Amino acid sequence: QVQLVESGGGLVQAGGSLRLSCVASGRTFSTQYIGWFRQGPGAERDFVAAIRWSGPSLIADSVKGRVTISRDNAKNTVYLQMDSLKPEDTAVYYCAAGVRRSQSLKDYNDWGQGTQVTVSS
Repeated sequence: QVQLVESGGGLVQAGGSLRLSCVASGRTFSTQYIGWFRQGPGAERDFVAAIRWSGPSLIADSVKGRVTISRDNAKNTVYLQMDSLKPEDTAVYYCAAGVRRSQSLKDYNDWGQGTQVTVSS
């Protein structure tokens, strides 16, 4: 099992930036992908980005060009840099651990508690 803790959310004006962090602990050696998902009010949880501990990342088309995912292996931390934020980016952002290159929730087994991002217009 992998424990995940997100941080970095907050209130930001449209056009601003935020960097979210996800610190992983536990059996991180068995995890190949860390993904970010988001869930807006009354909406389903959607894929944002994912990265392996080594290798290329995967970015959702809906945020491509505004989102960068990176990792610091020494700190077991994955970052989600979000730029040019829009009010529709308002959501709870979750990180999750999985063993498959996937945009599907069902391929991620362990989840953090989420961090709220609110973008004001």
